[in-house]
Amino acid sequence: MKTSDEIKHLDAVKSIQKKLLGKKLNYKEIYNLMDNIARDKLGDILTTYFIAASFKEGFSNEEIYQFTKAMVDTGTKIEFDGIVADKHSTGGVAGTRTTLIIVPIIAESGFKIPKTSSRAITSPAGTADVMEVMADVTFTPNQIKKIVSEVGGCIVWGGHLGIAPADDVLIDIEEELSFESFDKIIVSIMAKKIAVSTNHLVLDLPIGSTMKIRHSKDADKIQSKFKVIAKKFNINIKIDINEINEPAGCGIGPLLEARDALYVLEQKKDRPIHLENKAIRLATQLLELCYKTAKIEKDPEVEIRKILTSGRALNKFRQIVYAQGGIKNISSDKLKIKANRQNINSVNYGKIKKVNNYNLNMIAKLLGAPKDKQAGVYLYKRIGDKVDKNETLFTLFSHELYKIKEAQVTLENFPIYEISK
Repeated sequence: MKTSDEIKHLDAVKSIQKKLLGKKLNYKEIYNLMDNIARDKLGDILTTYFIAASFKEGFSNEEIYQFTKAMVDTGTKIEFDGIVADKHSTGGVAGTRTTLIIVPIIAESGFKIPKTSSRAITSPAGTADVMEVMADVTFTPNQIKKIVSEVGGCIVWGGHLGIAPADDVLIDIEEELSFESFDKIIVSIMAKKIAVSTNHLVLDLPIGSTMKIRHSKDADKIQSKFKVIAKKFNINIKIDINEINEPAGCGIGPLLEARDALYVLEQKKDRPIHLENKAIRLATQLLELCYKTAKIEKDPEVEIRKILTSGRALNKFRQIVYAQGGIKNISSDKLKIKANRQNINSVNYGKIKKVNNYNLNMIAKLLGAPKDKQAGVYLYKRIGDKVDKNETLFTLFSHELYKIKEAQVTLENFPIYEISK
């Protein structure tokens, strides 16, 4: 006679078969499937089949809702009262670390923002990888509640918390495959927001030729699905669809991206202004949602610029870092790069016509990011900039000299910049 676990396993396999054939699943089937994945009962092969099925056929809106609910119900929940804010990006572009700027701004505005972040899936650094340069990111739910109660926000790794645990298993496999389906991205994001009580969310949805989402028609479909799920879970949501063709920051890789965010918080003269502007835009949209619920009549952008330029955002970020066991009075000057470096110069005169984000991600990962926290690429040029012959375009960083050599060879066939003459 089969045990209960054996029966559940067989039922999960039947559900995967059903999905491979393009059929819809009910909540009981979905819950059992998520439970088996969460408890790592299916193994990599069967789980990969499920990922392939969801990528090929996709989910209906009802299935997305049920998968999201099942992911939440099979994991840990962290309860917060009142207005709970969050910002998330569907990703796909390296070097755009707005979270480290937005979280302290919103926390300083008086709203809770318990930010749980992922490590890198398809990029050289996830937000958790970047934050880990300065502070611990692995905490228990109770520790997170304590941090948020003390300083108003946190930036932690969600993979250790048991929040939507099935998603963590799926992410491990997706990291090897280097892709995510659109519907899976929706489920993953919403499940983790719901599990930490998020009720005010701004979603950054970048599109572009080398983004996860390439076309505006796909972005419109994804936006519609996000709104349907948000409504079902009573989440006030604002979706920012924006075309992006290059990183907003200059640094690609954990430490380099951390320094970019600190340059903005410190209001350095040579800070990456495109990163600052994007962070302000998203923070304004999020604060506007919070103000509306709280019935506060203030101009959110004016308040955000005051918080940023006065140093209050930097001070709040330092509080968050220290509360997470990190570097006291963190500053960009304290993040020293000790890795080997190699400048890459232009062989011709011209103008930057295009940035290939796929190639940029690949080169940064070849250099050792995100495991090597100091590895990565620092860009000096943006689209439209003029380039002189022998002028430095970017710098490669890695602790391993052979990885720099490998990256240099790879750049011959997979260039980061397209330069017009």
